[in-house]
Amino acid sequence: MFFQQVADGGCQSYVIGCAESCAAAIIDPALGQIDRYVGIANREGLRVRYIIETHTHADHFSAARQLAERMGATVVMHRNSPAPHVAMRVDDGHLIAVGALRLKVMHTPGHTRDSMCLHVDDRVFTGDTLLIGGTGRTDLPTGDPAELHRSLFARLLLLDRETLVFPAHDYKGRTHSSIGTEIDGNPRLQVRDEAAFIEMMRGLNLSAPTHLTEALRTNMSGGKTVRQLLAEAALGVPFVSLEGLAGRLEGKRNDFVILDVRERDAYARGHIPGALHLARGQLELKVDETFPDPNLEILTVCELGKISTLAAATLRELGFGRAVALDGGMKSWREGGFPMETGEDPALLI
Repeated sequence: MFFQQVADGGCQSYVIGCAESCAAAIIDPALGQIDRYVGIANREGLRVRYIIETHTHADHFSAARQLAERMGATVVMHRNSPAPHVAMRVDDGHLIAVGALRLKVMHTPGHTRDSMCLHVDDRVFTGDTLLIGGTGRTDLPTGDPAELHRSLFARLLLLDRETLVFPAHDYKGRTHSSIGTEIDGNPRLQVRDEAAFIEMMRGLNLSAPTHLTEALRTNMSGGKTVRQLLAEAALGVPFVSLEGLAGRLEGKRNDFVILDVRERDAYARGHIPGALHLARGQLELKVDETFPDPNLEILTVCELGKISTLAAATLRELGFGRAVALDGGMKSWREGGFPMETGEDPALLI
């Protein structure tokens, strides 16, 4: 069996393959590691057949859809998963054939309705059902502490004590544990009574994961993250440096326009001298009447350089092929001590 663990912060994902057939699967892939998974597969001569998610993640962005498209693989999740891009939905007891390997599905709801573990040979991939020294939380959408109790004590913990445990997360640098180690030392597993376990889980008072709603949206729908949109926009947009723009202003060049795409109150509090104002939300509706010449160089500006990148990309899609964005945004412009104007000039408002 080929096996490699890939860490992305506290997220743990796995590449597992059959040495005989070179077929492989990737379990719980993280969006930031796509090139790494592809590199591992190429280096080892593996053909990735399946991208398997143990559950709908709420604390990181899944790479399942992107990897499936890039590698010609099938996305696999439990049948309760809401994600529309799942091509093969499985249920408790099903086997996923990866060459000669057989990954047995164990439906283990509790952390989420669609949580499942994957048992193969001497190891089990536990997702967020069982963590090293802990368990998955049950206070997020579709979580249920009573179901988690049953999944743990009536299913997962009945595996052989020597079975290796590979979870979807660990924030302390640990790579794996075992069923026996967790039974003996995991604090949450010492509370075996169901009512007491439920009370303990409901009283954890955990903070919400970063990017909770965005992660759920993208992982459930197969949509794009804001980071992806920005990265895609940046691929097709040139940038102008702060110093470069300052030099243009000092030279009183009039062969371009500066377009501030922030909200009107932010523009009034301080903007680059001579900058026109058109809020990003009005861009598509007003750009044609404002800039009839598609050959005009339009330099977009926002607070941090993100919205202006999207604006410049939109302008290019609309036919303004010379649209560019300021690298750094108004925050960097202010901190650099570059010239500013305040207030509103009606002639500069679009």
